[in-house]
Amino acid sequence: MKVTVAKALGTCFGVQDAIDLAMDEAYRNKLTIIGQLVHNPQVVEDLRIRGVNIVDKLDETISTANVMITAHGAPESLHETARKMGYNVIDASCPLVLRVHKAIAGFVREGFHPVVIGQASHVEVKGIIGDLQDYTIIANEDELSTLAPYKKIGIVSQTTQQIQHVKNLIAKIREVYPEMEVRFQDTVCQPTKDRQVAARELTSEVDLMIVIGGYNSSNTKKLKMVCDESGVEAFHIERASQLEPEMFDGREHVGITAGTSTPREVIEEVYLAILSMPGVIVSEASGMPPKEKYLH
Repeated sequence: MKVTVAKALGTCFGVQDAIDLAMDEAYRNKLTIIGQLVHNPQVVEDLRIRGVNIVDKLDETISTANVMITAHGAPESLHETARKMGYNVIDASCPLVLRVHKAIAGFVREGFHPVVIGQASHVEVKGIIGDLQDYTIIANEDELSTLAPYKKIGIVSQTTQQIQHVKNLIAKIREVYPEMEVRFQDTVCQPTKDRQVAARELTSEVDLMIVIGGYNSSNTKKLKMVCDESGVEAFHIERASQLEPEMFDGREHVGITAGTSTPREVIEEVYLAILSMPGVIVSEASGMPPKEKYLH
């Protein structure tokens, strides 16, 4: 059995910067994060071990002077509220998420009704629309009727959306509303695109994909969707202990991919676990990409 690691996978620069900032020794036992810094259980566990507090909302009991905004971003109103409450606000927002905030604010200034393609329940989307008085969130074609009242719309996307899904929705909007002025700024982040492209390319070679990442990670779920759409069986796991020898029965070539919130150490653990899986004979392994690959 061959084992091949995708050419692009795992932690991107925005996530890694946020993790490094939160793990700084200067903040040990002195930091509270508002929400999950990144959607990865191992990272959350490491943060708690370092004495970092994690709360869901700003109005919960916070015992530290420092509060951190997660990599998913937050509305400026939350920053202002935290500062007024006397906290030192540390912003770990990914620059590519902040680019979405800037883009949608620009659409509003120019008189376009703001539209976000994404999941209404996702923290990133909540941050994008948090300071807007009027907006529309669309997840799929079934929700296009909500756009009927508007003559001009400006569209952005949650950064972790599947790019082909976004393109298909834009095309359908233009088809359904030919008289509507539609302006779209592609805000699916490049690391997400790179990982989706690499996963899609790998599915053409393998008969099984292992997708590594938090179950609440949007971009990891989208990688699983890419694999499913290719017709290749895929297992989404969070850690190596979830691997079972039966997964590899009769497999000739296994591919590995991981979401942008999945640390290199977690990927390496899964990779090595596959190589040493009881009853599994590995004839060829690609090896792990250089560490710098994870920051792109």
